[in-house]
Amino acid sequence: MRLTAKTDYALRAVCQLASRPGGATSDRISEAEAVPQRFLEAILRDLRRAGLVTSRRGPDGGHALAVDPEELTVADVIRAIDGPLALVRNLRPEQLDYRGASVALQDVWVALRASERAILEATTVAMVVRDELPDVVVDHLPDRRPAYEVGMDI
Repeated sequence: MRLTAKTDYALRAVCQLASRPGGATSDRISEAEAVPQRFLEAILRDLRRAGLVTSRRGPDGGHALAVDPEELTVADVIRAIDGPLALVRNLRPEQLDYRGASVALQDVWVALRASERAILEATTVAMVVRDELPDVVVDHLPDRRPAYEVGMDI
Protein backbone atom coordinates (compact mmCIF):
# COMPACT_ATOMS: atom_id res chain seq x y z
CA MET A 1 0.00 0.00 0.00
CA ARG A 2 1.30 3.40 -0.93
CA LEU A 3 -0.15 6.45 0.81
CA THR A 4 0.17 9.84 -0.86
CA ALA A 5 1.50 12.91 0.92
CA LYS A 6 -2.02 14.30 0.59
CA THR A 7 -3.46 11.37 2.55
CA ASP A 8 -0.73 11.56 5.19
CA TYR A 9 -1.37 15.28 5.64
CA ALA A 10 -5.14 14.70 5.76
CA LEU A 11 -4.75 12.14 8.52
CA ARG A 12 -2.45 14.45 10.46
CA ALA A 13 -4.90 17.35 10.07
CA VAL A 14 -7.80 15.20 11.25
CA CYS A 15 -5.77 14.12 14.30
CA GLN A 16 -5.08 17.79 15.09
CA LEU A 17 -8.78 18.56 14.85
CA ALA A 18 -9.63 15.59 17.06
CA SER A 19 -7.18 16.84 19.68
CA ARG A 20 -8.83 20.29 19.63
CA PRO A 21 -12.57 19.78 20.24
CA GLY A 22 -13.29 23.46 19.53
CA GLY A 23 -11.57 23.18 16.16
CA ALA A 24 -8.54 24.95 14.76
CA THR A 25 -7.54 27.27 11.98
CA SER A 26 -5.63 25.95 9.00
CA ASP A 27 -2.58 28.01 9.96
CA ARG A 28 -2.51 26.35 13.42
CA ILE A 29 -2.78 22.90 11.88
CA SER A 30 -0.15 23.78 9.29
CA GLU A 31 2.25 24.96 11.96
CA ALA A 32 1.62 22.04 14.32
CA GLU A 33 2.11 19.41 11.61
CA ALA A 34 4.61 21.20 9.34
CA VAL A 35 2.21 20.92 6.40
CA PRO A 36 2.33 23.54 3.63
CA GLN A 37 -0.57 25.95 4.23
CA ARG A 38 -1.94 26.06 0.68
CA PHE A 39 -1.79 22.28 0.33
CA LEU A 40 -3.53 21.89 3.68
CA GLU A 41 -6.34 24.25 2.68
CA ALA A 42 -7.03 22.12 -0.42
CA ILE A 43 -7.04 18.98 1.74
CA LEU A 44 -9.44 20.54 4.23
CA ARG A 45 -11.76 21.44 1.32
CA ASP A 46 -11.72 17.80 0.20
CA LEU A 47 -12.44 16.63 3.75
CA ARG A 48 -15.31 19.12 3.98
CA ARG A 49 -16.78 17.88 0.67
CA ALA A 50 -16.57 14.33 2.02
CA GLY A 51 -18.53 15.42 5.12
CA LEU A 52 -15.70 14.74 7.57
CA VAL A 53 -14.86 18.37 8.42
CA THR A 54 -16.87 21.56 8.86
CA SER A 55 -15.60 25.10 8.49
CA ARG A 56 -16.60 28.52 9.80
CA ARG A 57 -15.64 31.92 8.45
CA GLY A 58 -14.89 35.02 10.44
CA PRO A 59 -12.75 35.95 13.42
CA ASP A 60 -13.79 32.83 15.34
CA GLY A 61 -13.56 30.73 12.19
CA GLY A 62 -11.66 27.58 11.54
CA HIS A 63 -12.23 23.91 10.99
CA ALA A 64 -13.69 21.18 13.16
CA LEU A 65 -14.51 17.52 12.75
CA ALA A 66 -18.02 16.83 11.49
CA VAL A 67 -17.75 13.23 12.67
CA ASP A 68 -17.13 11.94 16.18
CA PRO A 69 -13.42 10.97 16.34
CA GLU A 70 -14.47 7.79 18.17
CA GLU A 71 -16.38 6.80 15.01
CA LEU A 72 -14.10 8.26 12.33
CA THR A 73 -11.67 5.60 11.08
CA VAL A 74 -8.35 5.96 9.35
CA ALA A 75 -9.97 4.11 6.41
CA ASP A 76 -12.68 6.81 6.19
CA VAL A 77 -10.06 9.53 5.78
CA ILE A 78 -8.03 7.56 3.24
CA ARG A 79 -11.15 6.88 1.16
CA ALA A 80 -12.15 10.56 1.31
CA ILE A 81 -8.80 11.60 -0.13
CA ASP A 82 -7.65 8.71 -2.34
CA GLY A 83 -10.75 6.63 -2.98
CA PRO A 84 -11.16 2.89 -2.42
CA LEU A 85 -8.54 0.81 -0.64
CA ALA A 86 -6.34 -1.68 -2.51
CA LEU A 87 -7.05 -1.05 -6.14
CA VAL A 88 -4.94 -2.83 -8.73
CA ARG A 89 -4.59 -0.84 -11.95
CA ASN A 90 -7.56 1.21 -10.69
CA LEU A 91 -9.76 -1.87 -10.47
CA ARG A 92 -11.20 -3.71 -7.48
CA PRO A 93 -9.47 -7.09 -7.02
CA GLU A 94 -12.71 -8.92 -7.94
CA GLN A 95 -12.74 -7.18 -11.33
CA LEU A 96 -9.34 -8.52 -12.39
CA ASP A 97 -8.92 -11.34 -14.87
CA TYR A 98 -5.86 -13.48 -14.21
CA ARG A 99 -5.11 -16.68 -16.09
CA GLY A 100 -2.55 -19.40 -16.04
CA ALA A 101 0.32 -19.26 -13.56
CA SER A 102 -0.79 -15.91 -12.10
CA VAL A 103 -4.42 -16.82 -11.32
CA ALA A 104 -3.77 -16.90 -7.54
CA LEU A 105 -2.66 -13.25 -7.60
CA GLN A 106 -6.30 -12.22 -7.51
CA ASP A 107 -6.66 -14.02 -4.18
CA VAL A 108 -3.51 -12.29 -2.91
CA TRP A 109 -4.99 -8.86 -3.76
CA VAL A 110 -8.34 -9.73 -2.14
CA ALA A 111 -6.52 -10.89 1.03
CA LEU A 112 -4.33 -7.77 1.01
CA ARG A 113 -7.40 -5.54 0.86
CA ALA A 114 -9.03 -7.52 3.68
CA SER A 115 -5.90 -7.11 5.83
CA GLU A 116 -5.73 -3.38 5.12
CA ARG A 117 -9.39 -2.98 5.97
CA ALA A 118 -9.01 -4.97 9.20
CA ILE A 119 -6.36 -2.54 10.40
CA LEU A 120 -7.62 0.74 8.94
CA GLU A 121 -11.29 0.24 9.80
CA ALA A 122 -10.50 -0.89 13.36
CA THR A 123 -8.39 2.20 14.03
CA THR A 124 -10.29 5.39 14.85
CA VAL A 125 -8.84 8.87 14.83
CA ALA A 126 -9.51 9.06 18.59
CA MET A 127 -7.37 5.95 19.13
CA VAL A 128 -4.51 7.52 17.19
CA VAL A 129 -4.74 10.76 19.15
CA ARG A 130 -4.80 8.86 22.46
CA ASP A 131 -2.03 6.53 21.24
CA GLU A 132 -4.21 3.57 22.21
CA LEU A 133 -4.09 1.48 19.09
CA PRO A 134 -6.21 -1.66 18.68
CA ASP A 135 -4.62 -5.09 19.02
CA VAL A 136 -4.89 -5.66 15.27
CA VAL A 137 -2.33 -2.84 14.86
CA VAL A 138 -0.17 -3.49 17.92
CA ASP A 139 0.16 -7.18 17.05
CA HIS A 140 1.94 -6.19 13.82
CA LEU A 141 4.47 -3.85 15.45
CA PRO A 142 7.94 -5.31 16.03
CA ASP A 143 8.69 -3.14 19.07
CA ARG A 144 5.99 -0.95 20.56
CA ARG A 145 7.43 2.39 21.59
CA PRO A 146 6.36 3.95 24.90
CA ALA A 147 2.96 5.59 24.65
CA TYR A 148 2.92 9.29 23.93
CA GLU A 149 0.91 11.18 26.52
CA VAL A 150 -1.28 13.81 24.92
CA GLY A 151 -2.83 14.82 28.22
CA MET A 152 -6.41 15.14 27.01
CA ASP A 153 -9.55 13.13 26.73
CA ILE A 154 -11.50 12.86 23.54
